Amino acid sequence: MVRDVPDFPEPGVLFKDITPLLADHAGLRAVVDGLAAAGRDAEGRPVVDAVVGLEARGFVLAAPVALALGVGFVPVRKAGKLPGETHEVAYALEYGEAVLQVHRDAVAPGARVLVVDDVLATGGTLAAARALVEACGAHVHAASLLMEISALPGRAALGDLPLHVLTTV
Repeated sequence: MVRDVPDFPEPGVLFKDITPLLADHAGLRAVVDGLAAAGRDAEGRPVVDAVVGLEARGFVLAAPVALALGVGFVPVRKAGKLPGETHEVAYALEYGEAVLQVHRDAVAPGARVLVVDDVLATGGTLAAARALVEACGAHVHAASLLMEISALPGRAALGDLPLHVLTTV
């Protein structure tokens, strides 16, 4: 349900298109349940206070995960998209550079956070999100991801961050 799109957004990049998955109710439900599992204890109780989603496809997955866990959703956005005071982190992408921001008051100090995104590639985006959560004084409990690209060094960039990955490609 994930299709490969070669040379997008730039030559040499193999883009993982999740729109067929998003269009399938049963597939989307299974993914949301699977991603939410990283925010629950062995008895199924939520152990996080918030879910952070990364722009843009991470929003689509993180918001329903937050609903499933009964907690709030916090968007981490590209620079210039948030109206209030923000924390900001620059990072390297597989095919360039970017800046992510979060509102300074988006996550309470001491909160336990589940970070949700679609793909783990080089780890730069996820490492930046972790730094933003920590800048708020919160703790990243784990990262929950739809897929990991095994040929890329994403895990190495994340140190001891617990990762919950639904599939490896």
